[in-house]
Amino acid sequence: MTKQKRKTTADAVQILYQRYYAGKPNRVRELGEARANDSIARKLMNLRLHAGLTQRQLANLVGTTASAICRLENADYEGHSLAMLNRIATALDQRVELRFVPLSQGKKLKTA
Repeated sequence: MTKQKRKTTADAVQILYQRYYAGKPNRVRELGEARANDSIARKLMNLRLHAGLTQRQLANLVGTTASAICRLENADYEGHSLAMLNRIATALDQRVELRFVPLSQGKKLKTA
């Protein structure tokens, strides 16, 4: 029995992906969700900082608490609601845009 040579790489991200995510669709899905939550949190914080506001000041404009703004700016938070995002956007003279992106190219939806 001959041993197959494994293609080696020095790319740390690729190594981690192969080790922890390759062939594990649930983990890949969870990674996607974590990336989305992180993206929302970063965008909210950047908008607030660009406006020169503290979390407390933004909370007062939105009609919520500073701790709620803190949670929304936390990458681990999973409870973002479109209603709250719209309230924040309005307070910062912005609008929310939502888009849907296919998970994979291979799946097609059936239409009636």
